[in-house]
Amino acid sequence: MDWKLEGSPQKTESHVLQEQEVLREDTGEYGMSESFQLLQIDVECERQEGETLPTGGAVSCSKNVQRKQRHWEKIVAAKKSKRKQEKERRKANRVENLGICPQHSKRFLRSLTKERLLEAKHSGPRLCIDLSMSHHMSKKELSRLAGQIRRLYGSNKKATRPFWICLTGFATDSPLYEECLRMNDGFSSYLLDITEEDCFTLFPLETLVYLTPDSEHALEDVDLNKVYILGGLVDESVQKKVTFQKAREHSVKTARLPIQEYMVRCQNGKNYHSEILAINQVFDILSTYSETQSWPEALKKGVSSRKGYVLQNAVE
Repeated sequence: MDWKLEGSPQKTESHVLQEQEVLREDTGEYGMSESFQLLQIDVECERQEGETLPTGGAVSCSKNVQRKQRHWEKIVAAKKSKRKQEKERRKANRVENLGICPQHSKRFLRSLTKERLLEAKHSGPRLCIDLSMSHHMSKKELSRLAGQIRRLYGSNKKATRPFWICLTGFATDSPLYEECLRMNDGFSSYLLDITEEDCFTLFPLETLVYLTPDSEHALEDVDLNKVYILGGLVDESVQKKVTFQKAREHSVKTARLPIQEYMVRCQNGKNYHSEILAINQVFDILSTYSETQSWPEALKKGVSSRKGYVLQNAVE
């Protein structure tokens, strides 16, 4: 009896513990623990969100950033649109200059340009670039000259009546040749003549006309029977009459562009006036005159107002 009385409470306590374990598994301490963990996660999330959310002045700052971003996007879109319009304009100008339909492929255009350049070798005006003075130039001056040669060739490719160009006194192992290869893509494939010979031995002297700003004679016309020489010289020290004296040494005729005949000096802040032009600028004048037969139109193309000259009719 005593054993039964002592064992009965133990059995009751065991059942209570088992029931508590069941409650814990169903909805008891474990469930409360999981709920508490979820609550902690929610609180932490709200705390993190509260830290990143701007308030007061930060809200207005964010709006300012968004406004500036929208403004910048408008500027970028406008620039893209402008570049697209400029590209279409240049394309239309090329089509107009070449006199062809716009649906032709780039391959056809390259073929047509090559055909015109090769035709100029036999029937077009001839231009010689005298590069025999390049050994006197610095690295910077050689780079500038290489850039001028690139621009000159690019203008000649676009011309309706291209010149045939010859680079004389030009050694393939010279620093200038290396600079042209470095700066000008496809230079080795340019459709022009390259020779180490001097221009005075390559052509008959009576056919040569050396274009120099120091000449007393103004150029009146572009003669297909003449070979016009440009001195390939970029001289930052501005040594005067270098090309003029070289032409006189070989008894070659000289001529200058008719700037004085068709243009007048204009006032500028530095009181600067110069008739010395880069070789690509001189070529643009010759090429434009060859097509238009108008010196005012040609000079307007190649002589910028920075040189201190304007056309006479512009002043009037």
